[in-house]
Amino acid sequence: MEHELRAEYDDSPQTSDARVKIWHVVRQDALTAMCGRDLEPGSAERSIDDWGTGTLPICHSCGALYLRESP
Repeated sequence: MEHELRAEYDDSPQTSDARVKIWHVVRQDALTAMCGRDLEPGSAERSIDDWGTGTLPICHSCGALYLRESP
C-alpha cells in the first residue's frame, strides 16, 4: 500500500502564513490520517521517504501504525 505525509496546520492552509503543526501519515490521496485525524483538502503533501529522518514533526500514532503496515 502506498503512503504519504500530509500536513496539519496551526491555522487554515489557505492563509499565507500557515505553519505546519505536525505531519501525519495517510494512505495515498486520503484526507484522513492513519490516527483518524481529518485533514484539510489543500494541505501540503510530502513523500513518505521523509518519515524517520528526524527533520519533520511526525504524529507518533501515525508513525506506529505505518510501521505495522510497511513491509
